[in-house]
Amino acid sequence: MPPSSLAELITATIENLKAVEVQTLDVRSLTTVTDFMIIASGRSDRQVKALAEKVIEELKKRQIRPLGVEGQQQAEWILIDFGDVIAHIMQPDTRAYYQLEKLWSTGDQPTGNRD
Repeated sequence: MPPSSLAELITATIENLKAVEVQTLDVRSLTTVTDFMIIASGRSDRQVKALAEKVIEELKKRQIRPLGVEGQQQAEWILIDFGDVIAHIMQPDTRAYYQLEKLWSTGDQPTGNRD
């Protein structure tokens, strides 16, 4: 699956579960580590965990397995690495502290929120 399609699928999955402030960043011009980063917030540790589990489940249905998953125990910030796409699902306080959108913004893409 092309990276842009994978990013769209992940975004749609977490938006359907009412994630907040979902953003997809195209970071191809900034790094060779990944093509897209998806950043989203859940309102609680339970929602963060549920969002991550649903992403993994939906992609497994398409025979796509993550290369790694970090942070499931605490569910403050769960990172799901699919290679070309990395999903960051965070609680609002953690997201505000690390400001990944600011760190990875290229200036030529919107940094506003998508709900």
